[in-house]
Amino acid sequence: MESIGSIIMYLIIALSIVVFSVLTVTTRKILRSATFLLFTLFATAALYFKLDYEFLGAVQIAVYAGGIVVLFVFSILLTSHPGHNSERLVSKKRVLGVFAALATFVVVAMALLNRCGQAFVSLPQMENPTMHKIGQALMGTGEYQYLLPFEAISVLLLACIIGGVVIARKR
Repeated sequence: MESIGSIIMYLIIALSIVVFSVLTVTTRKILRSATFLLFTLFATAALYFKLDYEFLGAVQIAVYAGGIVVLFVFSILLTSHPGHNSERLVSKKRVLGVFAALATFVVVAMALLNRCGQAFVSLPQMENPTMHKIGQALMGTGEYQYLLPFEAISVLLLACIIGGVVIARKR
């Protein structure tokens, strides 16, 4: 049985992920949005550490919170005026968007309840994968290994950086 302190810590982390995620997409200042995204990524790393996935937590901080957010801020500073407010989005289909969001929430909740219905039954002890297995899965070329998507994403990020620099130089 988990302790009350562990459950409270989980609720604090989950609440901070939800709050900072909502603030990320609702703020009108783009640098504040990037900062809230950084807080969301740190809270996600805290969740990984709480679940004893030290490697994923470290990768979350190093790659996403460290690298990707710095890339976002660099791109923002190159391509826009960060002190200005963005325009308020006006849409005539808000009701449809809210309905779609609620329908998606219901479908996801049903899927989670169906899949995780036995979560309250004690599960067998699982072991964390070794660094060798993780490295083999990430850099392997066989089935269920991720070298090709890894390289495709690195080329995509390079193209984004070059595009940002080209746009900034034209100004």
